[in-house]
Amino acid sequence: MIFPDYHLHSEFSADCETNISNIITTAKEKGFTSICLTDHYDMDFPVLPEVPDITFELDYEAYYATLSKLRDTLLPDFDLRIGIELGVTDKNIAHVTEFAKAHSEYDFFIASSHIIDDMDPYYPSYFKGKTEIQAYRRYFESILYNVTHFKDYNVYGHLDYILRYGPNQADNFDIKDYRDIFEEIFKIIVYDGKGIEINTGSLYKNMAFPHPHSDILKMYKAAGGEIITVGSDAHYTKHIGYGFDVARDILLEHGFKYYTTFSKQKPTFVSII
Repeated sequence: MIFPDYHLHSEFSADCETNISNIITTAKEKGFTSICLTDHYDMDFPVLPEVPDITFELDYEAYYATLSKLRDTLLPDFDLRIGIELGVTDKNIAHVTEFAKAHSEYDFFIASSHIIDDMDPYYPSYFKGKTEIQAYRRYFESILYNVTHFKDYNVYGHLDYILRYGPNQADNFDIKDYRDIFEEIFKIIVYDGKGIEINTGSLYKNMAFPHPHSDILKMYKAAGGEIITVGSDAHYTKHIGYGFDVARDILLEHGFKYYTTFSKQKPTFVSII
């Protein structure tokens, strides 16, 4: 089985130069019949000392026009869905809510946390002056704030993104240090009818597991979570669908019987077996 890849980036993302046509061609060659493009839109992206010239704005009108025109040429043999990965922070929730409500034409919205306290944990500067537990807890607390106040998304992306970049990654990760936060996060996500993703991007970044960590995924399932998409977070064609066999095994191991696709933000549940 090949899941449709629901986390992909193209030349429309500030951190990617991959041509959309090459993405489609490669996806077809790998056996995909459907994917969802989810280019970055991090509104009000702060100026970071490490990269003062970069922003994660998105020309969303040109993006949608390009993809919708391409989608029409691909049907019925290939089903291209159009999504956005929305970077959410405590400072841009009003802006991102307004945008999402105004753009119901999109198939899919990922909510993601890339910035916390005006810093990106991609850079070591985020961890200065913090213990690893303090740094991780602060990141997870920000997700709790976001899901409490932002409701116009479909799944929350790479919930433990920060583990990619921590001083010891997940070597010292113990769910007991964060259980209280995730209990609240999942209570809200499940109540709101939202989901999470299995993000295999960590596997080609030398981590032993896809996001989220197995213990976090167990908590989501125990909380009644059923909505789950599978995405590679690919910025290069070679990573499209990377590790999806691992994702399938993990989902089945944790009792998930379905993965989810979205059209105009309405979920469809598809049997994994």
